[in-house]
Amino acid sequence: MAHEHYFEASDLGNFGKINDLQPEMGKKFFDYYGEVFKEGALTEREKALIALAVAHTVQCPYCIDAYSNECLKQGSDEEQMMEAVHVAAAIKAGSSLVYSTQMMAHLKKKQM
Repeated sequence: MAHEHYFEASDLGNFGKINDLQPEMGKKFFDYYGEVFKEGALTEREKALIALAVAHTVQCPYCIDAYSNECLKQGSDEEQMMEAVHVAAAIKAGSSLVYSTQMMAHLKKKQM
């Protein structure tokens, strides 16, 4: 059956299959990924909130799905999750706006 959309929720369950075509690199990725999300200086809950925020800025529906579930599993509530998304949105907006300094410098040179 052909997919009706670019993003199918069922594809998330196949993420582990990235090893199929390149086992060595897939293993290295999953080893690294597993280490990153272990409790460390940040709790697993904090890391899940960061991942959820980043998922929104990179606009990955699979990651949004996975980390929404992970945040709930780690004890985050809806308000905390939405606040994390707003933090990410503010950073993304700010990072776009800071480039206006280049435009303003360019305009200033042209007006001289």
